Amino acid sequence: MDDDTERVAPRRRPGGRAAHVRAAVHQAVLDAVIEGGVDKIGIPDIARRAGVQDSTVYRRWGTRENLVLDAMLAASEDTLPRPDTGSLRGDLTALASTLSSYLISPLGRGLVRALAFVTDSPEIKEARNTFWHKRFEANQVMIRQAIARGEISADAEAHARTAIELLIAPIHFRHLLTRLPCDAEFIDTVVAAAIGSLRSTTTTDGERS
Repeated sequence: MDDDTERVAPRRRPGGRAAHVRAAVHQAVLDAVIEGGVDKIGIPDIARRAGVQDSTVYRRWGTRENLVLDAMLAASEDTLPRPDTGSLRGDLTALASTLSSYLISPLGRGLVRALAFVTDSPEIKEARNTFWHKRFEANQVMIRQAIARGEISADAEAHARTAIELLIAPIHFRHLLTRLPCDAEFIDTVVAAAIGSLRSTTTTDGERS
């Protein structure tokens, strides 16, 4: 048994040692981001916090940037739950408001910086694609529920991803580039744009109106 096993996994847990190491390292990253921001993170400090060897972190993540992005993406899955308010407008407003609040939190700012500056590795590319696939799949449930309630037509489901992108892209743009506030008026505007894209219909000649 090596030193990492003794310190990281004193007892067997579901998912095995690798899953436990990943969870411990992720938590160490989140703690470090909350305490000092993403720019203060170093692999030696993260390894110490997680109770593993530096080599364990380097072997799995390769670079500090890959490590931060992997941890931030995993954390975002847990902190951005799908809303269920009973109406499409309510759901989209709740999603936009939650996202905006998250992006000004230490973890949200860490995610934005990690997404902006990380260089893709195959593992990070897969993690990012998986993250967005899960987010769109979860949010598509809102569209299906709105269809079931009769708020929008059934063909709107085919445009669900575009509608979600119309909702969240301006929020990311403001936080990352213009640094303008995402106030209630702005959120109402992007929600209206997303709903409008879902309520447009397909005409007989194939054009959308």
